[in-house]
Amino acid sequence: MKNILTLITIAVCFSFAACNSGSETPSAAAATTQPGAGQSGVKDDASAKNIVQVASGSKDHTTLVAAVVAAELVDALSNAGPFTVFAPTNEAFAKLPAGTVETLLKPENKEKLQNILGYHTYVGTLKAEYMNDGQSFGQVFGGNIKITKKDGKIMINGKATIIASIPTSNGMIHVIDEVLLPE
Repeated sequence: MKNILTLITIAVCFSFAACNSGSETPSAAAATTQPGAGQSGVKDDASAKNIVQVASGSKDHTTLVAAVVAAELVDALSNAGPFTVFAPTNEAFAKLPAGTVETLLKPENKEKLQNILGYHTYVGTLKAEYMNDGQSFGQVFGGNIKITKKDGKIMINGKATIIASIPTSNGMIHVIDEVLLPE
């Protein structure tokens, strides 16, 4: 009887050891966090990409990504949201007066850059198909943008045209052809 109990105990121990022998769930293996990093430090190759990850992967948004980094907004825009970002292309930034982008990217202009980028960000998800002519939306750092529809195109403040819309894990990116400047 004693030998049978000993064998059962050993078998149970081996069963528990086998269950925990280095196997990880897919989500645990796919998502890791760098110590001391915010939400942007989470490495997750399995889930849908967030706003910052999508923009970082776009060759047309390198200036915007550099501005988000300089303004220290990477973690904020990597959070759960939802957010809608009106994302100017590199060509849109190139339309600004010479030296404007370079000046804004300097550390002493971080607050001004945050204000401008906040004017491109809405808390919530705004899908293009639900935008109506004459609507106004309050942006993150104050100020309102106004939606107009002309010839089937959606325009922001009568200047910037939405040229593409990209859903992300934490909201929506609307690619625009002008930089929005707070009034």
